[in-house]
Amino acid sequence: MPVTTQQLTQWKQQGRPIVALTAWDYTIAQLLDISGVDLVLVGDSLAVILGYETTLPITLEEMIHHAKAVRRGVKNALVVVDLPFLTYQESMSQAMHSAGRVLKETGAQAVKLEGGYPAMVETIVHLVQSGIPVLGHVGLTPQSIHQLGLRQQGKTREEGDRIFNEAIALEKAGVFAIVLEHIPAHLALQITQKLRIPTIGIGAGYDCDGQVLVTSDILGLSEKHPPFAKVYTNLRETIGKAVQDYAVEVRERQFPK
Repeated sequence: MPVTTQQLTQWKQQGRPIVALTAWDYTIAQLLDISGVDLVLVGDSLAVILGYETTLPITLEEMIHHAKAVRRGVKNALVVVDLPFLTYQESMSQAMHSAGRVLKETGAQAVKLEGGYPAMVETIVHLVQSGIPVLGHVGLTPQSIHQLGLRQQGKTREEGDRIFNEAIALEKAGVFAIVLEHIPAHLALQITQKLRIPTIGIGAGYDCDGQVLVTSDILGLSEKHPPFAKVYTNLRETIGKAVQDYAVEVRERQFPK
């Protein structure tokens, strides 16, 4: 049966960890789905797959284009799509328009927005009340890279209290789950224990209700990957070797035979 947002909450109550990964095309999405991933995120990390240096340049049209392909490959997992930078921060109407386009045009079941500051909480309340499921995101928020950098967030008491309070505010706003990115494990544990909704960690320790990583990182496709990402195989090397072998056989007229 297809995974629902309500089911994620049930799994938290049951102590059943949530498995999440990112996808950017039909083939990867299909593989993740048949392998039993619970939540497939079309993250704005897609920007790196498309050759951008940060997540900031990616457009809503690019996200929608790839999300359509991902959704066609997924039969069971919950599909969530990131709203890219400056497609939801300007106004509630802009956020509604962007989120509505994503759900209508891609078939995804939810969107993800970064931040838990008051204006964003108000926007999320509006979206949720309008019937749009929202996945929250606090801690290190990559769309704020020029303000926050890539350093771990929540290391000081003041930062930790802010992130903790943002998570509570997002739950009250109606998000069905919250991504906790690159924060201390003890802070992630406090938030996870406080909230009734699931937390999904990325670089936030093992006490979260689930984990998410960028698929290109775990497959070893990325040139660089965060220190908290585990590489499970080295497809960059495997693919490079296969292409080199093919090139040699073509040039030596060994292929085709």
